[in-house]
Amino acid sequence: MELPPNQPRVLRFGVFEVDLEARELRKSGMRQKLAGHPFEVLQFLLERSQQIITREELQQRVWPRNTFIDYDLALKKAINRIREVLCDSAESPRFIETIPRRGYRFIAPFNERGTPPGTPTVPATAVSRDSIAVLPFTSMSTDPQDELFADGMTEEIINALAQIKQLHVVARTSAFSFKAKYVDVRDVGRRLNVRTALLGSVRRAGSRLRITIQLVDVRDGCHLWSERYDRELSDIFDLQDEIARSIASRLKVSVEIKSQEPLAKPGTKNLEAYSLYVKGRALLYRRGVKVSLALECFKQAVALDSEYALAWAGIADAYTLLGFYGFMHPETSRPKWQEAARRALAADPLLAEAHNALAFGSLMYEWDKPQAEREFLCALELNPLYVQARDWYACFYLQVAAGRLDDGVVQAELAVESDPLSCYANSILGLLYGGAGRFFDAVHSSERAVELDSDSFLARWALQTVFFFSGRFEEAVAAGQTALAISGRHPWALTILTVTLAQWGKLEEAEAVYAELIARARREYVLPSALSMSAGAVGRYDEAMRYAREAVAIRDPFRAGLTSYWPVSARLRAEPQIDQMLKENGID
Repeated sequence: MELPPNQPRVLRFGVFEVDLEARELRKSGMRQKLAGHPFEVLQFLLERSQQIITREELQQRVWPRNTFIDYDLALKKAINRIREVLCDSAESPRFIETIPRRGYRFIAPFNERGTPPGTPTVPATAVSRDSIAVLPFTSMSTDPQDELFADGMTEEIINALAQIKQLHVVARTSAFSFKAKYVDVRDVGRRLNVRTALLGSVRRAGSRLRITIQLVDVRDGCHLWSERYDRELSDIFDLQDEIARSIASRLKVSVEIKSQEPLAKPGTKNLEAYSLYVKGRALLYRRGVKVSLALECFKQAVALDSEYALAWAGIADAYTLLGFYGFMHPETSRPKWQEAARRALAADPLLAEAHNALAFGSLMYEWDKPQAEREFLCALELNPLYVQARDWYACFYLQVAAGRLDDGVVQAELAVESDPLSCYANSILGLLYGGAGRFFDAVHSSERAVELDSDSFLARWALQTVFFFSGRFEEAVAAGQTALAISGRHPWALTILTVTLAQWGKLEEAEAVYAELIARARREYVLPSALSMSAGAVGRYDEAMRYAREAVAIRDPFRAGLTSYWPVSARLRAEPQIDQMLKENGID
């Protein structure tokens, strides 16, 4: 079917885009299963967006007169299929509205997603000639340390290319989802919405380094350019910059940064410190018990270079996460976060990671919302593609602390748009959809996160939590059992299980889970905020008050979950004395 005159080839709405020429619907860069008559119906609705299209018009357009079919039934099935793929509903439509006894209307606006005033946004750079995915470089050595080195090379080239404003660069997590897998570059292009991919290998032998790279057009798999570099290991930083500029040249995009100013900014001239930082950052992405291992790498890095700002920011993030997950008492982790964040900013005041580390800790430890907002926005201004900053800003500041539920969703959607195959970004988006009452979307995004990484505790916990938000208690309990199994029965999952069982009316079972938390608290540190939420769920308000006061007193980072904007704490906040005490301490 030919496109109408002046009709844009690609139409974007929400996290979706429709390529009318290729006849594809994509969500956050991922191709969706929609074809045949349902796609034709959607295309017609898009072509006449905001207008009522009658059933008769749809019949004439999609099912010609010589077609022998039950038109009403076929149209109903097509609309239902479209709504299923778009996560839409007839009762609360966001995209397709039913006009009774007349037809349908596409009601969502096109163009770029709106954002709160003053909020930095990710540039709209969906499928274009100037887009690239840098796939994980292959280590040609059997030494595991060399594999981490190859990962670090990949990440630094991603960061260097991200400095080029005219070039859309896929974020690290999505690119690394192809690690250690057979890669068909054409599939990479479809899944990540890019036109080119960079593949490479790294071989390290003593002080020598060999890097081989290939730039490929993902539409047909043809090689656009390849090169081999044989250098001294000490030349690694200059080499990263050279590779990035060579790619920009081949793609014919202009580099605004002057040649004497490097695109790749490792932050240290100490190669060993750099290698330790790369290893630590890779471990930190994995969360859980790996955070402690990451912390040790960062500490070793700053021992070699005391002015290494990136490593200090990594230390700050690690200490905040250790406190947030309950692996370290805040009285221990908080002062260490403060010192590391201070050192990071002193070493490099223009480092996005440093401002983000200060923002996260300022919110979670100090509950200083004005400073947290300033620092998050500063981090995003310095690096709009920094997905972790955008997700933390969306989740912890906008939605949980400020109660700006829809604004949080907008930012989390932007994070997924930037990093579509990130389990973390999809998990956060699912939680924020749930907090905003968009339960269908919440479950869909959380299930997507589990699909991306079935071993992720965060993804499993997010699915457990959004099932609870949705009132699907049986499914929440089932998802919770999986989250508990893979996390060693983490208090986060035990808390959601307690609240779910209590809300479901299974008070005896809820009491048993709460008793498990109390027994553990006698042996080891357990987040008092988790104990407070669980106590409130089973109606033990005196205990809930005591634990809530403790959480405030020790600056438990998890006390963010005690806000009235977080549905898990609803029963707790229903107790007037507890609600008043929390409000007096700035927790609305």
